Amino acid sequence: MSDVMDAAVMHGPGDIRFEQVPRPQCPGGGFVLRVDAVGLCGSDIRNLTTDSRRGDYPHIYGHEVVGTVAEVSSGVTAYEPGQRIYVYPEAHCLRCDYCRAGHHEHCTDVESYTTRPGGFAQYIAYTAKRVERGATFTLPEGVDPVRASLAEPLSSTYACVENIDVRLGDTVAILGAGPIGVFLAVLSRMRGASKIILIDVAQERLDRSLAFDIDHRIDSDTVDPVEEVKRLTGGLGADKAISANPTTAGQQQALAMTRPCGTVVFFGGVPEGALTEIDSNAVHYNSLLIRGHYGANSMQVQRAFGLAIDPVFPAEKFITHVLPLGSIDEAIDLARSGEALKVVLQPNPEKE
Repeated sequence: MSDVMDAAVMHGPGDIRFEQVPRPQCPGGGFVLRVDAVGLCGSDIRNLTTDSRRGDYPHIYGHEVVGTVAEVSSGVTAYEPGQRIYVYPEAHCLRCDYCRAGHHEHCTDVESYTTRPGGFAQYIAYTAKRVERGATFTLPEGVDPVRASLAEPLSSTYACVENIDVRLGDTVAILGAGPIGVFLAVLSRMRGASKIILIDVAQERLDRSLAFDIDHRIDSDTVDPVEEVKRLTGGLGADKAISANPTTAGQQQALAMTRPCGTVVFFGGVPEGALTEIDSNAVHYNSLLIRGHYGANSMQVQRAFGLAIDPVFPAEKFITHVLPLGSIDEAIDLARSGEALKVVLQPNPEKE
């Protein structure tokens, strides 16, 4: 096996080079994975195109990883070469106060994936801590690794609709028609929502969602989304409104379009330091519940993986482009333009 591998290496904001780098050595007590599929996430795009590491380059990103175990450290019995697994990017400690309370997404001793080389490469190494903590899932025979790579972005959206208890008869308004927004729409429908309203500033992204069972689409660049949601709900507003985009305007609109006693979710993170002005009287007199959402607990991660590989989930509609890793710049352009809904990269498109 070669001592070098292909990787998409970030050398600075927007400077991504497809080049050969040393293949990772197997850590003591750990294992090395041959990357079969790695999804391109919106956070990857943000990290790759900004000074996300404050000058600490080069670095390899990529966290939606499915692969085949290539090498195992002596004494490790949980994995064996040839085993195909999905690896959740964060290894929670399962011991801190938050983990023991079921809020693993706020683990105080998490092994952060952003500090280690990621999956935009032919191989990725995992440490003994990962072996100890798990959060890996074996793919059943015949499951496409490209499909299974959806398990990571699905986990957070799965957790969101479960945590806010989307239920039969709900009207759910979602601000943002990217992959996350469409995930939220599909999952809301699966939980019984009777009316789903998808909102975006770009008609191209709304058009991309036409393959899914969504009741109404609002181009907020041409109409007032708050007034349109009120019109579509007989003046009441949405039971649940989820801001799934990186803007404070989306958060304000979500608050304004939610009916009394409804729930508002701030799902999409906004630029650091940005503050959202809130009409606190509207929150007070309408008895609104505002909650933030981030990540998923360990059981939600497991259930999201099960759903991602289940034929009942329309994975083939989400994955619009599958490209070799060397086409990562094209993948970013496709995602940014709205031409792609979800892009999955293959560092090893053919078996060696």
